[in-house]
Amino acid sequence: MSVLPDLHVHYVQACQNLSQPENPFISRVLQEADKSDEISTKGLTLKLAGNNHLVPVPRVTDDDLGVLVSVLGQAAFVTGLDLAYNILTDAGAKTMATFLQENSTLRYLNLMFNDTGTSGAELIAGALHRNESLVHLRMTGNKIGNQGGMFFASMLKINSTLEKLDLGDCDVGLQCLIATAIALTQNKSLKAINLNRPLLSSQQEETTVHIARMLRSNSSLVELHLSKHEMKNFGVERLCEALYENSSLRYLDLSCNNITCDGVKFLGELLKRNQTLEILDLNANRIEDVGAIHLSEALLTWNRTLQALSIVSNNITGKGLVALAHTMQFNMTLSHIYIWGNKFDRSTCVEFSELIETGRLKLGCTDVAPYKVDGEVFLAELSHGLAKHHYWAPRCAAVASGAANASLEIVAVSEY
Repeated sequence: MSVLPDLHVHYVQACQNLSQPENPFISRVLQEADKSDEISTKGLTLKLAGNNHLVPVPRVTDDDLGVLVSVLGQAAFVTGLDLAYNILTDAGAKTMATFLQENSTLRYLNLMFNDTGTSGAELIAGALHRNESLVHLRMTGNKIGNQGGMFFASMLKINSTLEKLDLGDCDVGLQCLIATAIALTQNKSLKAINLNRPLLSSQQEETTVHIARMLRSNSSLVELHLSKHEMKNFGVERLCEALYENSSLRYLDLSCNNITCDGVKFLGELLKRNQTLEILDLNANRIEDVGAIHLSEALLTWNRTLQALSIVSNNITGKGLVALAHTMQFNMTLSHIYIWGNKFDRSTCVEFSELIETGRLKLGCTDVAPYKVDGEVFLAELSHGLAKHHYWAPRCAAVASGAANASLEIVAVSEY
């Protein structure tokens, strides 16, 4: 049975019992939580991220975490825990693993950018063999390495509760990616996975081939991030061949790869037949005008499911950008487009200015805004994008979530 909201009182008592000094940051967050009116309706997420504060806060240590979990053990109304950007090591991971094995209410856990290593990853992944409550886990930026990633791949063969797993920037390697792909051919619960920026020594794209093979049989995965995989046109072709047979994937992130206009030709053909893909991120590739025209042709006549497209920094000139602007006049499904970092000419500025002024393209759904100098139209950059809140989140809802969320909230993957 859950203790009523007296988190701060229990925290002070626990610090005294364990002879541990109070962390003023934790105290303040717990005092705010005690005043929350959301506890009885949808549970509570404790936001203890060490970044995103106007005044620096004392970051949560392993010892602080030991006291905190002793308090949360009797607080079933706490369903989310954000511990990003703190200084938790493998010792903290051991504490958290024990907590996950004993706790049955925590649904969201964010450990991104701490100091968890391979042994800590083994402990947390091992705890998830038995945990049946956690839905969303973020390990981003913890240098767990290839071996640490292998423990999570093994966990995916057993766990049937986890819906969203973030292993981006974790220094995982080729073996981990292959093992994860194999595990996802059997896993039926995971809806979203981030595998961004692995450390790959091979140029043969074996990992992409295995991921493509997985997509042929996986029917639960909705969101897939493959940024910085050194993917080339060969890999894109393999993915497209697999996605002809996949009817679940809605969000495909291929940003920061080596895709050219030849690879986008395969994506254009895929968009003509695919009826499920809703977000496509091609940010920081090199598709150029020919690739942009391939996309515009598919979106103009054939595709009516894609909602968001990012082609930021792709060496596209006015010819390709104007083609996409014309497409948006006829394709009313495409609501979000991000184009900054390309080569704008006068016609590009005029076309996108008209889309915005007529209301066809909302400012919250693109990364450019028109302005005039001496009667001539130019485009300025807006800080919008598909991954705007991937590495941080505002403490208050300053923008509409649909305009800035990594996945536009297309799939209901529980964060809280």
